[in-house]
Amino acid sequence: MKFKPALLLLSLAAAAAFAQTPPAIGQGPGFHDPRSPFKPLEERADIVSWKLLSQVTARAEKKKLIPSFPAAVQALDRKTIKVQGFMMPLEAGDKQQHFLLSSVPTTCSFCVPAGPEGLVEVRTKKPVRYTLEPVVVEGQLAVLTDDPYGLYYRVEDGAAVN
Repeated sequence: MKFKPALLLLSLAAAAAFAQTPPAIGQGPGFHDPRSPFKPLEERADIVSWKLLSQVTARAEKKKLIPSFPAAVQALDRKTIKVQGFMMPLEAGDKQQHFLLSSVPTTCSFCVPAGPEGLVEVRTKKPVRYTLEPVVVEGQLAVLTDDPYGLYYRVEDGAAVN
């Protein structure tokens, strides 16, 4: 698998910086700006909810943020799940095998729209065509307690589904 550490590091550094700043009123995980041309995600019973994933809390310890996950989230670790979100490519091209999935639409090419509680790193078996529309990905969820890039979630061996 190809890995672009510089691009991933830049994206995740921005997400970590955002996560350390408390959200302003009307912002935070899953916040959808009503001025956005995209519709917010609708809750679906067959998909892991961003409301659940965003229940993670973090504490500062030795210049690091250490996540603390509720039991319902910990129970998803290493389970096959479906998650829905907006693609944030990590490589050039119209097909992606390694990307971030965001709980909210991206409105700026250079901005990270959510903190680590609103992002899932995805690695798929087959490339997924980039789209501005929401994507559903199924794969094995890893709940990350000490990710070097500050991520909280990763889907491995993923596949795009409807």
